[in-house]
Amino acid sequence: MNDKIRKIVMNFMKAEASRPLNFRELAKGLGIARDERASFKGIINTLCDEGEIIKTRGGHYGLPTKMNLIKGVLTCHPNGFGFVIPADEEEKANGDIFIAPRKMKGAMHGDGVVARVENQKSDGRREGSIIRVTARAQREIIGIYKKARGSRFVIPSDEKVLQDIVIPTRSALKANDGDIVVVEITAYPARHQPPTGRITAVLGDPNDPNVEADIITKKYGLSTTFPEAVLSEAESIPTEVSEKDREGRTDLRSKINFTIDGETARDFDDAVGIERTEHGYKLYVSIADVSHYVKPGTCLDNEAYQRATSVYFPDRCIPMLPEALSNEICSLKPKVDRLAMTAELNFDKSGTETSASFYESVIKSTERLTYTKVKGILKDKDPELIEQYSDIHEDLLVMQELAELLAKRRAKDGSIDFDLPEPQIILDMEGRVEDIVRSERNCAHRLIEDFMLAANRAVARLFTGKKVPAIFRVHESPEETKVSEFRDFIKGFGFEIKGEASSKSFQKVLRAAAGTSEERLINHVLLRSMRQAVYSEVNAGHFGLAFKDYTHFTSPIRRYPDLIVHRILKDVVANSYTKARQEQMAAWLPEAGLHTSAQERRAMEAEREIVDLKKAQFMIDKVGEVFPGFISGVTSFGIFVELKEFFVEGLVHITTLTDDYYNFIEKEHCLIGEHTGSVLRLGAEIEVRLVNVDIRRRRIELELSGAAKVSSENSSQRSFTTARTLKKTLDQPKTPSKSGRKPVKEKKSDKKTNKKETEPFYKRFTETEKKKAKKKGRAHKTSKKRR
Repeated sequence: MNDKIRKIVMNFMKAEASRPLNFRELAKGLGIARDERASFKGIINTLCDEGEIIKTRGGHYGLPTKMNLIKGVLTCHPNGFGFVIPADEEEKANGDIFIAPRKMKGAMHGDGVVARVENQKSDGRREGSIIRVTARAQREIIGIYKKARGSRFVIPSDEKVLQDIVIPTRSALKANDGDIVVVEITAYPARHQPPTGRITAVLGDPNDPNVEADIITKKYGLSTTFPEAVLSEAESIPTEVSEKDREGRTDLRSKINFTIDGETARDFDDAVGIERTEHGYKLYVSIADVSHYVKPGTCLDNEAYQRATSVYFPDRCIPMLPEALSNEICSLKPKVDRLAMTAELNFDKSGTETSASFYESVIKSTERLTYTKVKGILKDKDPELIEQYSDIHEDLLVMQELAELLAKRRAKDGSIDFDLPEPQIILDMEGRVEDIVRSERNCAHRLIEDFMLAANRAVARLFTGKKVPAIFRVHESPEETKVSEFRDFIKGFGFEIKGEASSKSFQKVLRAAAGTSEERLINHVLLRSMRQAVYSEVNAGHFGLAFKDYTHFTSPIRRYPDLIVHRILKDVVANSYTKARQEQMAAWLPEAGLHTSAQERRAMEAEREIVDLKKAQFMIDKVGEVFPGFISGVTSFGIFVELKEFFVEGLVHITTLTDDYYNFIEKEHCLIGEHTGSVLRLGAEIEVRLVNVDIRRRRIELELSGAAKVSSENSSQRSFTTARTLKKTLDQPKTPSKSGRKPVKEKKSDKKTNKKETEPFYKRFTETEKKKAKKKGRAHKTSKKRR
């Protein structure tokens, strides 16, 4: 559709149409000639299909917002209901619209829809129904093929896809009962009619680990192969740097530069070098010049934009660029010439950046180092490694000095460091999970991280200083409600945030909690309070890092926004970022920011699900075993427990807690027993038994072990944790600690029980407080009889 005509129609509807208009009135108001009305009718129909305007039963056209209608995206729940997430930013502030199962009207998970708000409750929650589907999100579905009573259908693997797909006999593609298949939807659901489809691929046995991985890649629409045109362009690129390529570039081949990556890395997109100067340090951060090989408008570039990011699974990588680029000519391999974009950063002796310059370069990496080797040299002082890398040993020591200074400056400015352990999945030769261990983040990781942050920040400062259109990595401050909840939560531990909530004030809380039993818990709750970082053309700063200016420059092999940054940087450095080019970029960057942010979220969700799959596969032969763990999440339907030994999380469903009535107190992140006063709260240590593993749903089901349950002979005994653990996890200090937290005052003795009340209200409830909690919370009632 002609964008100009579209804008004219929409502006007229918003500014001049005081009521819904029929087609004749609309055409007359816009001055459409009779011989042009046929094509104009097509434009109006397209706007209706997109949900921009609504056609009433009486044939009148109006704006959704003026007709109590909301345009948005439907997200479904496995229980059959859904929510419409408004597309309009102002409407988002009013919350999502709840859609009951009977009011879906054929819409499926992810569809673009128009919904009518039909009811608004006293607490502001809105309910409504789907009026129209404007865009279908699901074209292919992954699921299990089933035969039953002469009918054939596919049960979607994604529980949010609520409808089974009917498969005509001729469209079954010789699939066997129980096979995992790919279905193309040929007819979408209507009010009383299920969707139908045809099987396009049979993936195989659902118990095959590789099949499950294929399900996840298909589910998230991840393309594991490149189109022929893209591969052809990649193969046509020379495998070596030519003399012509080197022309006009700064030659850094004689300087010591090296890469530091993980042991299994194959794409090396950053190299670092350093010099000690009279005034401090000169740092070289050289990044693979992908923009030299991937030109705008090519098949390579279009495919890279669509993917937007590489996706990393434990046993494979789905790259943004073909391996001919990512693992070869764009990879900064040792001892060979490579093209790069270099950030040359000067720092004084305190670690303050004094100047920065950027230029196209050619480098020759001296060594390919790993994080483990660098740690062995810098921290472990391994004599063999020091001897082996004697030519760069001094450079590493100087780098360590500078990295420590940069880290101190970041900390001083309020940069928040969530140093939470991450799981690392160890695979055997056959690709099966051998172990799940704590992923180490050592001094080498932090060194490279600080250097990359410095380079990213310097490029963003250049863009801001030049006031040119660019793309930034933005992390907005948390919502006020989240901050308020976090304030209330930490008060129970003797911590507080004074004044305005800033990254520095959050950092102080984390520092005060360091080394205490509540450290992991407070880190966890604060992390959940934060917004997600995104890509945006608007430089709103990075709250978590406490940076006013920040972008992504250091990974163009695996992130498309970095490739955009390289192209803009080249234009700025060469003074070729013309006004026309800036206008073009300013118009395109908002779309690019939204697209790349969405693709990043998709990749993260796929990576998280594949890790959950591997965890489930690893635990399936351990059913019946007992494990120590801690509560990592609390919901109205139960508690999530992370096992200490394997970094695996499972659910203890509330229906298995049969000793009491339990109330969910959301703000305190706990379940509280109505009669026993037992507290199941975030961070508490606990012992659980593995009772079931559901591979298809990636679920690990747990129950409290016998040693952790309440004794039936003494119902007043604290459940789910020993007295020693309860004291370690929940007790508060009576005097100020070294961490600087506020002391919790000791309460007076209880005359009835003659026991000291040394615990805050959410740890030991009085009868009155239990009644209040019951009113506030949501209870799931269970009993021994029901068990």
